[in-house]
Order: sequence, then structure tokens, then C-alpha cells
Amino acid sequence: MVWVRPATANDKGEVARVHVRSWQVGYRGLIPNDVLEQMNPEDRAARYTFGEDNATSPLTMVAVDGDVILGFVTFGASRDVDSPNEGEILALYVDPEAWGRGVGRALITSARTYLREMSFVMANLWVLEGNQRSIRFYESDGWSSDGVGRPEVVWGVAVKEVRYRRSLIVSV
Repeated sequence: MVWVRPATANDKGEVARVHVRSWQVGYRGLIPNDVLEQMNPEDRAARYTFGEDNATSPLTMVAVDGDVILGFVTFGASRDVDSPNEGEILALYVDPEAWGRGVGRALITSARTYLREMSFVMANLWVLEGNQRSIRFYESDGWSSDGVGRPEVVWGVAVKEVRYRRSLIVSV
């Protein structure tokens, strides 16, 4: 049984493991293999700030099955200057061994709920161009591209990301 809870400082290592594994599998063909193979969880874990008591910091939730973290989602206020009153999904990653088990759906549903509770009515997220698996997932959850793209440097590699948006208003 998968449940979603806030990430704690003790989760950093496991979240980093999921983060790196999901990149190494999910971005194969989009990021050079040598870059993917050099990624390690220790580098990622040092960047996380889970458990900080700061109302303006992004929030990270983890999906767990027993003691095993299967995925995570990080969200908060949008960083985009043209979307100042929107929420943003900053990251959503699921361990490849848990793909297709509803973990991503549980995480994004939780994030949307929290963003609504934070009084956001719209949200956005950025997807690596060509990441068809993620694009299909987000589109099935009601997200659509608004046609805005941006260059980004990820792990030292120049890539292009595409923005997706959706309403957070729940219709009855």
C-alpha cells in the first residue's frame, strides 16, 4: 500500500537514490549516457532542504510503501516571472521499479491538493523536451503545453524544457 507523507531530513538519501535512478533510466537518450552514469545520490542528497520550517520554501512529499521511498514530488510558488500567482511542480520522480503502479498519480494528486490549499488556482511545471513518458503522464492528468519553452543546463548539459499548465479548480 502506497501512502504519501512530507519528506523529512532522514529521507534525503533515499530520495536522492530515487532521483538519480529515475534520471538514469528516464532520461536515457535525452541526456548523454556518460553524464547519466556519473550521477550519484550523495551529490543530490546534499542539495535537499527537507524539514525546514520556512513558509516560502518548496514542500517535498514522498510516496512510501512500508519503509521504502518509491518517489517524491516537490512543489511551491511558481518561479516564472510571467506566472507570479501560480503554483509549480518543481520535481516529480518515481523509482523506475515502481513505474506503472500509481505512485506518480498519488504524488501529483497530493501536490495539486496542497497547491490548492496554498490558494493557487493554476499551476505549471517544466518537462524536458522529448520526454514522451512524462508528457503522456502529465497530459493524462489534465496538463497541457502552453507553447513556452526555455533553454536550461542540467547536469552540465544544455537541454530545452517545455512548460505545461493546468487549472487547480475542482469542478463539482
